[in-house]
Amino acid sequence: MTSLDRRDNVSRAEAAIPGEVRRWRAFSLLAVAYLMTVIDLTIVNVALPTIGRKLHFPEQDLQWVVTAYALTLGGFLLLGGRAADLLGRRRLFMAGLAIFTGASLACALATSDTFLIIMRGLQGLGAAVVLPAALSIVMNMFSEGAERNKALSAWGGIGATGATVGLLAGGVLTRYAGWSYIFYLNVPIGAAVLLLARRVVPESSLRGAPAPSWSWSTRSRRPPPSDGRPPGRWPCSRRRRPCWPASWSSRPGPKRRCFPFACSG
Repeated sequence: MTSLDRRDNVSRAEAAIPGEVRRWRAFSLLAVAYLMTVIDLTIVNVALPTIGRKLHFPEQDLQWVVTAYALTLGGFLLLGGRAADLLGRRRLFMAGLAIFTGASLACALATSDTFLIIMRGLQGLGAAVVLPAALSIVMNMFSEGAERNKALSAWGGIGATGATVGLLAGGVLTRYAGWSYIFYLNVPIGAAVLLLARRVVPESSLRGAPAPSWSWSTRSRRPPPSDGRPPGRWPCSRRRRPCWPASWSSRPGPKRRCFPFACSG
């Protein structure tokens, strides 16, 4: 190998480093938001008795502080993922994080049980948008192979750690600061991630991707006609003539059986 080749290889490696650093910076930012939403599943568990005394919760309604968050998080997760694919993943990530951060502040300032439960549900809605959007961005940033496996392993580890961290943080904050600080904790973290997201996290969406092709028969894989033929009229796979299903035809005589993309006389 000549000295020129060595210099070329070194310059390529140096050029690849900034992109890799940017990816892992974006991953770190997304991971902080992910950890924050996972922690909120368990951070209130230790504080429930204190919240019940301070806000005069009926004992049978106290569990709704946890359930309202989990219910809206699970219920809107698929919708949040689809919306992120269509409208822009970074855009929806930031919108969901803004909802989550604002609802956290409202939870910290709550003075009644009903208001706290409603705001916890709104928190879960924000988390349901943040989680799938963040994971989609991670999947798009890292190419398939060792890099993506490393990122997904770290992502799974963060999720598993979040529940334990939530229990510990909830106990410490409730004992030494007050129950409202389990929600105040999200506000500066969420605001910092929002400020950095537009600069660090790349945008991506499914806009402009080819539409899925549908086929009802394995005998022919031709795409649907695009030359103005009416719906239900397909080219036969063996005869180069258009035909209609037998049930749609009003002509007398023997009827030809016809199926989408595969016709038989």
